[in-house]
Amino acid sequence: MSDRTDPVTRRVLVLAHTGRVEARDVARAFVKELSGNGIVVRLMREEAADLGVAAGDYDPPLEFTDSESDASRGCELTVVIGGDGSILRAAEVTHSRLTPVLGVNLGHVGFLAEAEHEDVAATIEAIVRQRYSTEDRLTLDVRAYHDGRLVYSTFAVNEASVEKAARERMLEVVVEVDDRPLSRWGCDGVVLATPTGSTAYNFSAGGPIVWPQVEALCIVPLSAHALFARPMVVAPSSVIAVEVLAGNQGAGVLWCDGRRSVDLPPGARIEIRRGERPVRLVRLHEAPFTDRLVAKFGLTVEGWRGAAEQRRAARTTEEGDSR
Repeated sequence: MSDRTDPVTRRVLVLAHTGRVEARDVARAFVKELSGNGIVVRLMREEAADLGVAAGDYDPPLEFTDSESDASRGCELTVVIGGDGSILRAAEVTHSRLTPVLGVNLGHVGFLAEAEHEDVAATIEAIVRQRYSTEDRLTLDVRAYHDGRLVYSTFAVNEASVEKAARERMLEVVVEVDDRPLSRWGCDGVVLATPTGSTAYNFSAGGPIVWPQVEALCIVPLSAHALFARPMVVAPSSVIAVEVLAGNQGAGVLWCDGRRSVDLPPGARIEIRRGERPVRLVRLHEAPFTDRLVAKFGLTVEGWRGAAEQRRAARTTEEGDSR
């Protein structure tokens, strides 16, 4: 990580879950400190009203926008204050421009977040001094077809899931990988996840945790009535299709990141492939993913000494034996 300088005007988009008092307080702190260091802060107009801030109260003046699709234009990064849901929303807002996203966690686990709310001062300093790096994460391009026509197209950071729409009915699907049928399942649904999403719905459904550096796609059937219904990991170049069989009595539903959905009639076909655009996350630390897993899930590691400590212990034993 290195300090970078930029002679042009610096802009940062700040997004916040303004329904929470704590998020509003943290957002105001970012607005004040970033502006005080000469950085232009851009806010969604509605969120600015929730924060009670006015453009002329700061130097340089704040910028307001009503357009989410254009909100991060010209910004070096987006600071998002909230939980993983807020960060996924920021990914939607910045996706077309590949603006890096820096998550400040106010949620429970916050796997996508890089900073905690108690680290606000250090996070602001890192932004001001541009002491951060960026990391591209694989996304999914998702398309739904019916009668051969494209009826819906979107992307996903964590996962796309095809699920039954009615609780009392099972969903009959056939899953295909690279133009070849894999298996037919009567199930509650199928989760198709990225490595980033492997710690989200994929994890809850019994799928594998995949390190972010591993480029792969996960397939996890949900409560499938079949002998062959194990989670699978396929190549990042694979194209996965889920066909909702025409004989289904009820409809299905396609969810992307748990935020966007569309109904799927019997006969619908959903195709998932590696996204053309990644999501770009800001990193403030070089901590290994293993450490993140331990911290976020509160995993027990008592008794671990590590290879270096074990080597030292072995040398001590050998020296004692030689005397």
